[in-house]
Amino acid sequence: MGARRSGSEPRRKLLDEIMPRYDVNDVHEVWVPAAPAAAYGAIKAVTPREIRLFAPLMAIRKLPSRLKGRGAELEPAVPLLRQFVRQGFLILDERPVYEEFVMGGIGRFWRLSGDEALHTIETNEDFISFAEPGYAKAGLDFTASPEGDGTRIVTETRVVGTDPEATKLFRRYWFAIRLGSAAIRRSWLAGIRRRIEREHASR
Repeated sequence: MGARRSGSEPRRKLLDEIMPRYDVNDVHEVWVPAAPAAAYGAIKAVTPREIRLFAPLMAIRKLPSRLKGRGAELEPAVPLLRQFVRQGFLILDERPVYEEFVMGGIGRFWRLSGDEALHTIETNEDFISFAEPGYAKAGLDFTASPEGDGTRIVTETRVVGTDPEATKLFRRYWFAIRLGSAAIRRSWLAGIRRRIEREHASR
């Protein structure tokens, strides 16, 4: 759900412009007692240690890498989105006025070793035009829209394969991890809400 224009027509999301086609998607949302600007700040500031299910579920995902002595560890106190950028994701577009941004990455996410570097992308155009077979393109957005005396935060994840084989491999992987992935998204939003509530309580 993006911010609205002066009329009743919803504003087109950035994710719709960047990834209009996808093989799988997942949407989660939460209402928070804060203005959109404050909610947006909390989205960008929340850390792994504030997301209760993130660490244990990601530890399971990265177990093969750990057994091999490989794989980067997340820093508990560093904003999660900043660490995603370090690992190869890119902020593809942002509308600060409307409290919305899209992050994307390209990789072979189904590989169980979990230690393969993401394909390097440097611009929005790199992501949109990428079509090399054997990969999946993943986009993640957050929107913060006024609702009542607070804000509705919505996050959507979309993934599309670059060829039929990649799509088949990712769909198989998605079937295995989608419940855990959904749990992480819900825990992520809960962590954002708790951060906002703590900030309000400290004032």
